[in-house]
Amino acid sequence: MKQAFLLTGEPGVGKTTLIRQALEHARIRAGGFFTEEIRAGGVRQGFRITTLDGQSAILAHTDFKSPYRVSKYGVDVTGLDSVGVTALKAAVRDRDLVVVDEIGKMELFSPSFKDTVLQALDGGKRVLGTIMFASHPVADDIKRHPNVAVVSVTRANREQVLSQIVSWLDAPVDGDIDDGRRET
Repeated sequence: MKQAFLLTGEPGVGKTTLIRQALEHARIRAGGFFTEEIRAGGVRQGFRITTLDGQSAILAHTDFKSPYRVSKYGVDVTGLDSVGVTALKAAVRDRDLVVVDEIGKMELFSPSFKDTVLQALDGGKRVLGTIMFASHPVADDIKRHPNVAVVSVTRANREQVLSQIVSWLDAPVDGDIDDGRRET
């Protein structure tokens, strides 16, 4: 099996939920972070990163003034580095599984984030995460990384993908997984 299992797909299809569900079944020491929406009155205002050990920081918000912007959101690279990247580095050092939710435009503004993700992919630890669906030079390089299997999630295949993740978490890292790129 490949060392890294990255989910991609349209926003809202359930990628983060699948990772959370898989971690509930897994008997593996995991570290890293999730990205969650910040909503007020039913309207998305931004995004928060929350580590598996409970630390959090606001990654992006409509109220942030920042040179780093994605759509209407200002991105706080310092918060990402101090909380998210720190959690990834600790997971690479001390855990069996590194959780990266997500590898997206906002996160890729941080050189430290990019370096840490690449270290995780080359470091022998399993990496479970999400990666942006759209094309982006760095994300596309990560998708092509020899240690990475990319699986597209749709509403129709969520249960199948959950089974794949759980099986991957239970299997040794040495072969290949069905990454959805082959014809079946």
